[in-house]
Amino acid sequence: MRHPREVRPVGVDYQVRTARITDVDRLVALFAPGLDPAGGPLVAADLLRQLIYLPQASVLVVERRREVIGGAVLALRPSVRAGGYIGTIDLLTVDQDADAVSVTNDLLEEIFRSARNKGCTVVEAALPIDPGERARWEDRGFTIGGSLMTRSVAARKAAARQVRI
Repeated sequence: MRHPREVRPVGVDYQVRTARITDVDRLVALFAPGLDPAGGPLVAADLLRQLIYLPQASVLVVERRREVIGGAVLALRPSVRAGGYIGTIDLLTVDQDADAVSVTNDLLEEIFRSARNKGCTVVEAALPIDPGERARWEDRGFTIGGSLMTRSVAARKAAARQVRI
């Protein structure tokens, strides 16, 4: 005979994926506090819908139990100085009821993967105001440079072959 046991969740599983057009309204709701009031939410929704289909950007979401609890936008621009593309984390947001540290870490990992796949050598982001948040980003490999934090995502270059004649 089995005795009843209490069942507790061991951990929360998140799924990080590319955003779909159906995610736009939820993303706008999450991003709303970070958007410029002059642009308005309608402009943000229209722009996000476009960015989902453009190769110069990655729009990512984090889901927990089929609910979008976080999102990020990585925008790409070419840079001769960087030797490839620079990925800019334009927006990154997490639902206030979610575990911000875990969700942010999962989003950043997917941002770095996406940036490498798209030919980026560097990922940059606005410098966080909160010193604790800044320290967490530094732990993830970002360095402070002016008003931005940057992190290299370039693959290590293979050793050059020596040709003998």
